[in-house]
Amino acid sequence: MRLDAGDSAAYTSRMTVRTRFAPSPTGYLHVGGARTALFNWLFARKYGGIFVLRVEDTDEARNTEEARQAIFDGMKWLGLEWDEGPFYQSQRKGIYDAWFAKLVAADRVYEDGGAWRFRFERKPVTMNDLVCGEVTIDYRDESNTPDMVVKRSDGSYVFHFVNVVDDLEMQITHVIRGEDHLMNTPKHLQLIEALGGTAPQYAHIPLILNPDGSKMSKRDAGAAVGDYPRQGFLSAAVVNFIALLGWNPKTDEEIFTLAELAEKFSLENVNRSPGRFDLEKCKWVNQQHLLDLSVDDFAAAARPFVEAAGLPIPENYVAVITAVKDKVRLLGEVPTAVDFLLKEDFEYDEEAVAKVRRNAAAVGLLVSLAAAFESIMDWSADAAKAALNETATAAGAKPGQLMFPLRVALSGRAHGPDLGDVLNLLGKDRCVKRVTDFAAML
Repeated sequence: MRLDAGDSAAYTSRMTVRTRFAPSPTGYLHVGGARTALFNWLFARKYGGIFVLRVEDTDEARNTEEARQAIFDGMKWLGLEWDEGPFYQSQRKGIYDAWFAKLVAADRVYEDGGAWRFRFERKPVTMNDLVCGEVTIDYRDESNTPDMVVKRSDGSYVFHFVNVVDDLEMQITHVIRGEDHLMNTPKHLQLIEALGGTAPQYAHIPLILNPDGSKMSKRDAGAAVGDYPRQGFLSAAVVNFIALLGWNPKTDEEIFTLAELAEKFSLENVNRSPGRFDLEKCKWVNQQHLLDLSVDDFAAAARPFVEAAGLPIPENYVAVITAVKDKVRLLGEVPTAVDFLLKEDFEYDEEAVAKVRRNAAAVGLLVSLAAAFESIMDWSADAAKAALNETATAAGAKPGQLMFPLRVALSGRAHGPDLGDVLNLLGKDRCVKRVTDFAAML
């Protein structure tokens, strides 16, 4: 029987939902770990529960303070604040000793070469996973399911034991974790039963694969959560994208705020098949979130990137940045998109210049246009466009033949903000000079 994970009454009528995220501080926050944290956070928020942060730091040889801080920073950037914790397994040995003593008293462990093994009951163990459905492991065949070590010869405890003890101690009601832990769960159920505890409900979420179907590793593009803010992703967009890696809202909607995700999330809508990571899709999602920002918020979010690029911040900064608001996917793209509006020593795209050179009439048209611009008394984009039309008509050309050379003259590139915005932002004197200089360069 599979519990309907979408029925909130099935949970809240019996208990306060308590979920947890339990990272190991041996590396940065991986997108897979971030998704696990997100799903636990969303589930807790949806049912008015508690989200616990637990640090599994018993691997002293591999733990680093830098990794621990990176995990905390990544979670805070994503907006996944925890309600309890962080709890550190390295500080809980006394608790583990007390629970281990229960196994000794119940004669469920025995010494083997200095280590201690947990004695499995030789019976089938069935679990009803909220995502994967019914899973059974048959422990009657000891050759395939040997008794497992729970305490090493050096006195330290293995993952399976401390994981179970912590879930019992912290009264975790729902364990939402990666599918790679699915086969561990029957072991944990045997331990919980031996310890006299009540097992949480389990939900094992699918793996995340690369577009080519390979398992996503820490070295793959997009794997490190810490890279996203540096590239100019919005945290809301990354959360939105990660949520869609294995969860489906069952609608055509794709863009959600964190609050909307918490309202809509349910385990019954978690896919059984692996999620496919697509960095281009993530950038598209980010663009949709950028488009939803107000002009002022967009300008403020872009400013650190503009300053880091060494570009000046003019009085009309907001107007300049607004011109590219619908052109960029990442805040990190803003400096390149606006540099020609903020400085004079911008670079020309060679392909765009070559295309202009192939237009034999371009130089003459640009020279005439510069003169027409110079004669405009009350400068505006409309007045400049009228001068462009008149210049083209007088030369027996179509206005379109002059618009591309003008764009390249003013910006150095083939594409960019609306030409009217460029004309207004640069002003008369800069436009005349750029058109004149470009014609001379040609």
